[in-house]
Amino acid sequence: MAAAPITESTTLELEDELRLAIVADTHSQPHERTLELVKKTRPDRILHAGDIGAQAVIDDLSTIAPTLTVRGNIDVGHLDFPDQILIDVEKDEELFFKVLLLHIGVNGPKLRAEVMRRAKQVDASLVVCGHSHVPFIGKDRGVAIFNPGSVGPRRFHLPIVFGLMTVRPKGVTLEHVSCETGERWMP
Repeated sequence: MAAAPITESTTLELEDELRLAIVADTHSQPHERTLELVKKTRPDRILHAGDIGAQAVIDDLSTIAPTLTVRGNIDVGHLDFPDQILIDVEKDEELFFKVLLLHIGVNGPKLRAEVMRRAKQVDASLVVCGHSHVPFIGKDRGVAIFNPGSVGPRRFHLPIVFGLMTVRPKGVTLEHVSCETGERWMP
């Protein structure tokens, strides 16, 4: 029987706006423009959805903003990060919504069964995951899904992108930014 995933939790406070830059799958080699472009988004926090590769990646991102990090399948055994982070976003000390951050979350455009169970168990309305390197925004059975893509070495013909989540009192905006052009990326 597999061990239960190690889960941490944290709370982020929404005032007028909360900006989260989201990266994944750096594999120790983030694109040369990653830091410059992430910094340009002026994030309040950075989320790393796993497959970090080297601690230096997190150290560099942390010079821009506090960084919340989960380990990926290549990180097991050598990086001391949790498997999952549950993020409560609060407005005026009231829960606004919950985010479940983990590495492996989808099977194609759908949440994996165990991830859907976990999201429902913790009442998360958004799952942020990496692993596939495929940038994706979708919804499965009432739970939003966001994969920021990968800023690491190119895989197949996939773009090199990261995600940006902007939270305002009236809602959440999800988008991708190309590390190659510095512009918003659309499929």
